[in-house]
Amino acid sequence: MHERNSVSELAGILRGELHRYSPGEKLPSSRSLVDRFRVSPVTVSRALAALTAEGLVVTRPGAGAFRAEPRPAPARTGDTSWQQVALSAETGDEAVPRSVDASGVVSSLAVPLPGVIELTGGYLHPTLQPERALGAALARAGRRPGAWERPPLEGMGELRAWFAREIGGPAGLLAASDVLITAGGQSALTTALRALAPPGAPVLVESPTYPGMLAAARASGLRPVPVPVDVHGLRPDLLADAFRAVRARVLVCQPLYQNPTGTVLAADRRREVLRVARAAGAFVIEDDFARRLAHEDAPPLPPTLASDDPDGVVVHVCSLTKFTSPSLRVGALAARGPVLERLRAIQIVDSFFVPRPLQEAALELVGSPAWSRHRRTVAAELRVRRETLLAALRRELPGLTAEYVPPGGFHVWLRLPDGTDESALAAAALRAGVAVTPGRPFFCAEPPAPHLRLCFAAAASTAELEEGVRRLRTACEETAG
Repeated sequence: MHERNSVSELAGILRGELHRYSPGEKLPSSRSLVDRFRVSPVTVSRALAALTAEGLVVTRPGAGAFRAEPRPAPARTGDTSWQQVALSAETGDEAVPRSVDASGVVSSLAVPLPGVIELTGGYLHPTLQPERALGAALARAGRRPGAWERPPLEGMGELRAWFAREIGGPAGLLAASDVLITAGGQSALTTALRALAPPGAPVLVESPTYPGMLAAARASGLRPVPVPVDVHGLRPDLLADAFRAVRARVLVCQPLYQNPTGTVLAADRRREVLRVARAAGAFVIEDDFARRLAHEDAPPLPPTLASDDPDGVVVHVCSLTKFTSPSLRVGALAARGPVLERLRAIQIVDSFFVPRPLQEAALELVGSPAWSRHRRTVAAELRVRRETLLAALRRELPGLTAEYVPPGGFHVWLRLPDGTDESALAAAALRAGVAVTPGRPFFCAEPPAPHLRLCFAAAASTAELEEGVRRLRTACEETAG
């Protein structure tokens, strides 16, 4: 069993046994817990630390762990109902909505209940994350001279240069000075949206698209306007129509392994998207979240849009997080021209800078032999998992259609039969023990059909993927009846 699950299970057992001890009474020693539960001392230490953080246990160096004194329940006083008015009040002639809906993001971030197979997550399963390499990189980074000093506001020069090479490609269109280090991709997206469009403005988005981007746009007071995607990516003909119709100055797109469809923007469309945007005097935010998630059988990767853009149309967003760990929140914004200073100013105002130890650790990781090994391991494993999931779907649920087989990324986008209540199906799936994502949150307007997104990276194994599809079949049978 993975260490993280062992810690959670042991903490749960100990939490359930606390009633056996009086407040202040000593708990069994760590050594006795190791022998009783056949776990490592580290697992015991982490489980006790979890209970200490909850205020259930206190530890005394050299003495052991003790049941904590009960805490009084917090007094529920005061009247907060006035906040409903204050949070909803709008002022000015062009007031924009102030509510923030994170539900579309939470579904991919929330940890499922024990026993539920996760086909919703947007990150690699812990067994696929390079935990040893990350730990070694962090340890080396912590020993670097000045590792805990304040970093440059734009990010460490060596890390900016590495991202510039990755984004700009062999042509070297980007310099380190064109790159800002960010706290992951979501932060970079939010910064770019706020920098490029004023509150109340329209922003063109792919349809369907990443719910986290829609949430960030709406939280910034922007109005997402859909541009349809087909199996070749964003449709440039409809993009030109959308620019004319709403006079937008920003387009957000994912040209590579688009979330949720997995599509890759065709070569002729890449050129046309940039031409149309340039003609409209608009920026293109290129969310390149999945470049390092190519499957083993994927064709050669196309270059980034930013590498084909000498005129500064593209603001490029990328991150190391999806490929490594949810907690390595290190990414980059790349842009050319006056817009870079605005991006820099907004990022500084919002968060000052990315912690230097994280930047140092990222630099250690990408420069280590473990980096290329991890890329090969992930590419092979994602291909196997994709094929396992598709085979299970063909066997168990032939009525669910994958309109496109992605050569990269984490997801399969399934077209459901007309009339399917996707929310009811997702709820039934959860009752059956598998978490899936309904398609509605991926659309900023009315969806053309019901869909499900299934993620094959967050499950523990291929066997778990197959079991997850069997449970999904049970849910389909329940909702069909």
